[in-house]
Amino acid sequence: MRHFAAIPDQEQLFLRPPEDVTRDSDQDLRAVALGATLYTPGIRPDLVRDVRRQTELGAGSIVLCLEDSVGDDDLPRAEANVEAALRALTEDADPATLPQLFLRVRTPDHLARLVDRLGDRALDVLSGVVLPKFENGDGAGARWFDVLDAANVDRGSARRLLVMPILESPAIMHRESRTDALAAVHDLLLARRRDVLAVRIGATDLSSVYGLRRPSHLTVYDVQVLASVIGDVVNVLGRARDGFVVAGPVWEHYPDSDRVFRTQLRASPFQEAGDLALRRQLLLEGFDGLLREVTLDRANGLTGKTVIHPRHVPLVHAMSVVSDEEFSDASDVLANATGGVAASKYGNKMNEMKPHQAWAERTMLRARAFGVTAPDVTTVDLLERSLP
Repeated sequence: MRHFAAIPDQEQLFLRPPEDVTRDSDQDLRAVALGATLYTPGIRPDLVRDVRRQTELGAGSIVLCLEDSVGDDDLPRAEANVEAALRALTEDADPATLPQLFLRVRTPDHLARLVDRLGDRALDVLSGVVLPKFENGDGAGARWFDVLDAANVDRGSARRLLVMPILESPAIMHRESRTDALAAVHDLLLARRRDVLAVRIGATDLSSVYGLRRPSHLTVYDVQVLASVIGDVVNVLGRARDGFVVAGPVWEHYPDSDRVFRTQLRASPFQEAGDLALRRQLLLEGFDGLLREVTLDRANGLTGKTVIHPRHVPLVHAMSVVSDEEFSDASDVLANATGGVAASKYGNKMNEMKPHQAWAERTMLRARAFGVTAPDVTTVDLLERSLP
């Protein structure tokens, strides 16, 4: 899988193009390359077509969901549907053309049952499993890894199933229990570091604890009880030296033309690029909130995002590309191991070599996954070329 592979004339956009990412790639690169992780209900009638179509449109990671997006009464039909899709993909899909594909299950026992049902061949299509409502009070999280170990017996390093736990339980939302709950999760995940691809935050379930739902004109950071959870999750699990990739919470809004508040999308970048029509399109579809939230995600230590609509994917990926300015600053920081300080070559900021080291390393990893823009290429250019 390679991001932006469908865009022609990439040499016009990228100083350094994105790298190919496979199951043999190093795990940190695979985690960053998840980008916009698209959730698809397992009950959809033609999952094989969905996976192929969304891959062609740029999705680099897709989750087939058998949890909250599927009603209890529909679960047997959804399981059969997912099984048929995985077997079909196993038979006639080139693994090099598939995204990172995950299965979201309900409980450890549910996972164990599906592993037995699917068998090794169908499991080979999967990169891993998404673990909902993950916590480790009374050792509950360890049961997931017991099932994972059984599934991974004799699978080899490139075929191992990895996990993405979702933090979305009331124990993590409630202030009085959050510290202990996150510490227990941290200890378990650190002990199983090799098996954890990324950590996800379940904003919908966390919001439900207080009967909340954020509208499309507000970001998750405007909802203070959610913002405080994100800050604590990054504090415990997203530390620069020993932390995990923590993905941004779901953007759950479909394209929508209703607008009450002022736009969050400045006109000048689009005017300079000569593409005010693109700005109008993004505003009509209500995507200025998503673009702002992705920017705030990164500023708050999150990488990638959960999305529920194919139109979200190219927006998140365009916002994930490393600019020439970022790449220049990161290169300067990493080239000087002795410390000190120097002005950015762009003449607009200070690069402090030791404090900015971890940021530079993360930036270079994102550059490998999403590429580096040519000096005269802007985010507007990427959005214009990425949107179908």
